[in-house]
Amino acid sequence: MIENPVDSWVTGQLALALLAVDPAGLRGLHLRARASPVRDAFLDGLPCALQPIRKITPNLSDTQLFGGVDIAATLAEARLVRSTGILAEPCRLMLSMAERCHAELAARLAQALDGAGGHSLILLDEGAEPDEHAPTTLIERLAFSLDLDGLRAAELAQIALGQTEIEAARAHLSDVVIPDDAIAMLTVTAARFGITSMRAPILALNAARAHAALGARSCLSDEDLEIAAQLVFSHRATQWPDQQDAPAEPQTEPEDDTPDPTSQDESQSLDLPEDLLVEAVKALLPPDLLGALMKTGGTRSAKGTGGAGAKRKGNRRGRPLPSRPGTPGQDSRIDIIATLRAAAPWQPMRRKAHPDAKGLLIRPTDIHVRRFQEMSDRLVIFAVDASGSSAVARLAEVKGAIELLLADAYSKRDHVALVSFRGEGASVLLPPTRSLVQTKRRLASLPGGGGTPLAAGLKTTAELARQAQSQGLSPSIAILTDGRANVPLDGRTGRAAAREDAQRMAGLLTGQGWPMAVVDTAMRPQADLARLAQQLGASYLPLPRADARRLSTAIGSALEA
Repeated sequence: MIENPVDSWVTGQLALALLAVDPAGLRGLHLRARASPVRDAFLDGLPCALQPIRKITPNLSDTQLFGGVDIAATLAEARLVRSTGILAEPCRLMLSMAERCHAELAARLAQALDGAGGHSLILLDEGAEPDEHAPTTLIERLAFSLDLDGLRAAELAQIALGQTEIEAARAHLSDVVIPDDAIAMLTVTAARFGITSMRAPILALNAARAHAALGARSCLSDEDLEIAAQLVFSHRATQWPDQQDAPAEPQTEPEDDTPDPTSQDESQSLDLPEDLLVEAVKALLPPDLLGALMKTGGTRSAKGTGGAGAKRKGNRRGRPLPSRPGTPGQDSRIDIIATLRAAAPWQPMRRKAHPDAKGLLIRPTDIHVRRFQEMSDRLVIFAVDASGSSAVARLAEVKGAIELLLADAYSKRDHVALVSFRGEGASVLLPPTRSLVQTKRRLASLPGGGGTPLAAGLKTTAELARQAQSQGLSPSIAILTDGRANVPLDGRTGRAAAREDAQRMAGLLTGQGWPMAVVDTAMRPQADLARLAQQLGASYLPLPRADARRLSTAIGSALEA
């Protein structure tokens, strides 16, 4: 594993050299680093072969990307003038603030990388949190990924190759011979690390060819395949390969003493040990990935974007989206530029039909309206069991855990709300708010004692969540209880009725798509709560002996998963 950050710098320098040799085949590099002297030093070392590089931003329009009508030139010259887009010719692109790239732009860039245009892309990912990262659709298409976290500029030195060496390797690239079993070995190695996309073996093969060309070798060697597998597979691994994952050895057939002149002259093969590439990739896996894989039993999965509400399409504020044809009204704004762009090509034809008309001839079909993508605020609802059984056992730890969660929610500018259920019913102890002081004051005064009206708590929580959603918030719900429901809704009696009412009220929360967690605070896990969590589609967290910090960590992870 790479424990010395300087080693990752050397790896990045090698990746840049290979990218300079074959930019079209390797597609590009994902660079995760905040703006710093270290990142500046790395970008200053870009080989001349990758120059000139075109810097783009996430607000790039389709016209800038693909070309289209040049409004200013068309109006000035009274004829249709089209502009040339960035992707008209093979180019080297650098996308800054890639973590802010919206899905539409990511899809267009991915399509360009998949095509035969010969484009390459460097993603500058400046995400501050683990869930803030460049679009995976773009990262998947780039051969290399590098994280410069932990590096200091004083420790670094440029190891860039000269232009002459790069040009010689480029000229030699097409002459590199690929052994017959190289593709199979790379594909099997990728599969053992849980990499299902066939892009990875193809990129690794291109990286191996570029490395062989740098060494002026006419055929891929063991070293070329090892380095390529390390650089391309290490950041894509989703599972820890076990020995049983290795493919079974093929059955050997009786040897034929008759020589095959075709195999001797036209094909070459490698004599690599079975696990050599696997061990090579293991050596370059990041330490945090290994720890995550071990904790999850050898696999990992993508997480959602915690701490943020749902995306909504609007026309008032938020991140701009491409304009669309529409009808102007009280709640919509006309996109003047897009409207003129749509109308410009038709001006000569319309002018002939209406020679006496003055000014631009605009039709209703030309009108485009602005669109924006808003992120709705998240509301974290804590439904807390304050009954007698819970108060005696765990209410103090629950209060401490919620205070820690409240501080985290406050830092993310989330709204929080508090529902308490005890005695004969439930009540909203704290409506949705961002006031940390007010929330802590209400939480400290939370009384304990009485029965456990779980059904009433679920009903009140569902009503509050629906009301918040109608106001534009995205609810997330954490239910903390010991599960001993013994108070049914009005007009019924008995524990059995209380459990039935709880299951029935859970139906109000089911299927809404809200992140939910059911925290079992009883000293022994309750089967009823496990079934309730399954019905809700929520995470079930039996935490009988967890302190406040462990409770808050578990709940936060469950709501963000």
